[in-house]
Amino acid sequence: MAGLKITTLKKSFGRNTILQNISFEVSDGEFCILLGPSGCGKTTILRIIAGLDQCDKGEIFIGDREVSNLTPKERDVAMVFQNYALYPHMNVYENMAFSLKIKKLSKTKIDKKVRKAAKLLDIEDLLDRKPRELSGGQRQRVAIGRAIVRNPRIFLFDEPLSNLDARLRSTMRVELARLHQKLGTTMVYVTHDQVEAMTLGDKIVLLDKGVIQQIGPPQKLYKSPSNLFVATFIGGPQINLIEGVLDADKNKFLFRAGSLIIDLSSRSGLKKYLGLKVTIGIRPESLMPADGPFLGSLEVVEHIGSETILYVKTVNGRIIAKASPIFQRKTGDKISLALRTPDVHLFYKGIRI
Repeated sequence: MAGLKITTLKKSFGRNTILQNISFEVSDGEFCILLGPSGCGKTTILRIIAGLDQCDKGEIFIGDREVSNLTPKERDVAMVFQNYALYPHMNVYENMAFSLKIKKLSKTKIDKKVRKAAKLLDIEDLLDRKPRELSGGQRQRVAIGRAIVRNPRIFLFDEPLSNLDARLRSTMRVELARLHQKLGTTMVYVTHDQVEAMTLGDKIVLLDKGVIQQIGPPQKLYKSPSNLFVATFIGGPQINLIEGVLDADKNKFLFRAGSLIIDLSSRSGLKKYLGLKVTIGIRPESLMPADGPFLGSLEVVEHIGSETILYVKTVNGRIIAKASPIFQRKTGDKISLALRTPDVHLFYKGIRI
């Protein structure tokens, strides 16, 4: 096993800059998520780590070895692709054994490795089948098994669950988490799905337009977003954002947006922002139906089993809140919302304060 270190990585295609000074580290045995919208550069980073693409500038270390100029084979990594990339004319056993045959391992060693990986992935009864006889989830297990038998220093996953339906994605997330616990190998996983990122990752590297926006544990990005992009990308339903002005009244710091007033006196370091335009961010779960500063009418009520999502039309725009599963109000009803906690997010020119 080995950790990963990337420093000042840059990549352009013609005049189009894909990556700008990307630097981050992945500890030995850590599950790291490269997260971001389509086109942010996350798959390009993965391909550069694997050696499938070359960077314009920067260094890549796997363990204590600099690998930027090594071939993919010399880097000792295994990549699992979005489209599985299985050989259609080979059965499952042959697909998993192929790379080991290339290395000229003995039949006994190959058989031991393949059957061990098949048992780990619960595909022992599929070894004689061809890929066309498998479901999407089974094909993905085979693709992962093909990587496991190589015993790489680092696993690289390129959106491996995106072709699966919602129920199977949920199942495979659990399987991947279990697999990581058993193998303990460093994993770098690309996705645009924040649910995958929040449930699988020890660390998230969140990107936008080729620039790292924030690095940290999932809950750190959720509870302390460094900027508005992070705040809006992480969390569902999306965070409520309201623009206003920071004011003071009798030693109290107040956020004002029209008739809306929120007391921010519990926060420190706000004096230098007095009189300036700021943006307040409130997570839906921080709002509840009760007497409070948010007044409006219900636009949509979503009953989703364990909770109810409320979409409320107010003079400050649409506000999203959460209620208990037994919430009984209907569309069009007048409603007020109160803060469950004074812990709200505050941003000045898009940056957290």
